[in-house]
Amino acid sequence: MSTTLAPTADAVPPSSSDLKAVFTPHPAHDVEDDTDDEDAQPLLETERTFKDSVHGLIKLSNRICKIIDTPQFQRLRHIKQLGTSYYVWPAASHNRFEHCLGVAHLAMTQIQRLQRLQPDLKITQQDVDCVTIAGLCHDLGHGPWSHVWDTMFIPKALPGKKWKHEDASEMMFDDLIKEPNVNVSPEEAHVVKALIAGDLSRCPELKGKEFLFDIVANKRNGLDVDKFDYLARDCYAIGQGESVSSERLIHSARVIDGQICYDIKDANTVYELCWSRFSLHKRIYNHKTAKAIEYMLIDAVLAAEPYLKIAEQIENPKQYVYLTDDIKLRIQSTTEPELQKARDLLYRIDTRDLYKWVEYKVYPWSVKDVCRQRITPKAIVTHAKKIIKPDNEMYELAQELDEEHVIVDLAHMHCGMKEQNPLNFVKFYSKRKPDRARHAEGGDISHIMPEVFCEVLLRVFARDPRFVAVIQLGFRQVLKAIGNAEAEEEVDLDSESEPDEPTTPKPPKRTMSRNVSRVFAPPDGAVAQGGTTSTWGHNAFTDVGNTEGRDNLPSGSGKKRGADARSPSPPKKKGRTAK
Repeated sequence: MSTTLAPTADAVPPSSSDLKAVFTPHPAHDVEDDTDDEDAQPLLETERTFKDSVHGLIKLSNRICKIIDTPQFQRLRHIKQLGTSYYVWPAASHNRFEHCLGVAHLAMTQIQRLQRLQPDLKITQQDVDCVTIAGLCHDLGHGPWSHVWDTMFIPKALPGKKWKHEDASEMMFDDLIKEPNVNVSPEEAHVVKALIAGDLSRCPELKGKEFLFDIVANKRNGLDVDKFDYLARDCYAIGQGESVSSERLIHSARVIDGQICYDIKDANTVYELCWSRFSLHKRIYNHKTAKAIEYMLIDAVLAAEPYLKIAEQIENPKQYVYLTDDIKLRIQSTTEPELQKARDLLYRIDTRDLYKWVEYKVYPWSVKDVCRQRITPKAIVTHAKKIIKPDNEMYELAQELDEEHVIVDLAHMHCGMKEQNPLNFVKFYSKRKPDRARHAEGGDISHIMPEVFCEVLLRVFARDPRFVAVIQLGFRQVLKAIGNAEAEEEVDLDSESEPDEPTTPKPPKRTMSRNVSRVFAPPDGAVAQGGTTSTWGHNAFTDVGNTEGRDNLPSGSGKKRGADARSPSPPKKKGRTAK
């Protein structure tokens, strides 16, 4: 039997009383409520719901939402979570704003679960609010392009100044709680700032509740809701999907002996989270194109700094509230000739005329100080000028090369605890003994794990593409010099040492490294990159054009430019300036 929606001839039009009944509000929908009981107030007056792409529906109390509805917090809408990685992954357009909402949600979820399941912890509603507010406000101080600001710009703009975004977070929070609609007492503000810093020593009154400091900024082992959110959110934004279930870890968490511990069955999930951190840092946050753009942005802002006095604004919350990623557009909108250099650099970013990547190499953590001290722009320029002689086709470029053309970027890659296995800092419990926690041993988790948990990623960039091949030659000569120096040092040590009396070999000491190595080793008969098994061999996969053997270039050799000898460096581009 079909149903028709068309009116029939027999249809009777609704009466005025029927229409009045239809459009009369139901008593349950009345806005006003005469009761004085806060619990009986309509839901919309006590909490607000946010639809989040990662966590679904997020419900936050009216008190927390008053903090969100301030200029200091709304500023985070204009700061990209991934900074310049957005230029590589167009879908990664999320901001610090939604990340902070997610961290607040996870922080509240975790502490409320602990409050419900472990009443002996005596978690109060004030504890819940302080932890939630700390999660919400932990990133208030991030500057333009997130970590680019405090790790790259400020150290160059204000040499010697010890400043990090956490300092600005406290400054902005102090300014935020002065807003008329915000209800945070001075005592609560003190606790919130200590939770953001992850510093228990600032709150001796919380002795016995040390676990509160494991939730937002965990200095014990790095497992906190901040990491839970940004790993899930960043993976979602780049199209990778969720890497690790933060919900599972939150449901696994239990406080034992004053710290948050996890079920031993979730040990592999904990390790996967730490490995995801390493993977994202290496593939996404430190992508070579994103890094090139970072250096271009910093060079542009530094060029504008003498005229705009941008760095001075970090001490004034009333000025800092307007310091966001929009600074790029503000510089580009200027017309003063003093800012032309800055505008030209920003124009190059928009037209994808970027600083050129020259070479990269991954080094063991143990040589990080050698890399920092000896692989410098000055060393690269010196060696390039030394090896390229007047009859070489690149001689003129070598003479023109200076330190300003060279960028050496050193990035420390690790799983969260630098050279240490992060699992060594986490305690686990079992269902059979839920109130006893201990560190896991190798056989409790897996034997298929790396022996090392950190490395150094070194990359060299050229600000001018004409110098790519020259810089690469200089860089490889630096590597060769370091390798030769180490070899000579080993020979000297061997010649000076006296032969030892034969002794009974001692058994090796038992160490925490109980795993099978994942460290790359070439198969039998193969040669490591760079044509040598030395740590200081170059990366043969990054040769610029036809440069086979150029790193072994003898003095005075090299063909002059001719029909059969092309220059390995591209011709100089016509000057492009911002309109």
